[in-house]
Amino acid sequence: MPTSAYSIVEFCRAHGVSRAFVYALLKRGEGPAIMKAGRRTLVSVEAAAEWRRRMEALASTKPLQGGRRS
Repeated sequence: MPTSAYSIVEFCRAHGVSRAFVYALLKRGEGPAIMKAGRRTLVSVEAAAEWRRRMEALASTKPLQGGRRS
């Protein structure tokens, strides 16, 4: 059965980021949309995809160190 939502740990594993990074993003309002299911915190597959699009768009407009963009 396909995944419809990630736990925070699953989201981190799938996207190669740490829990601390995700919680820092959430604190700044830059993380993926989350939902609560009882005591669980989940990220829907759609919210994860939208977050990736935002991060890709941000990366393409932000210069790398040294002033160069890839």
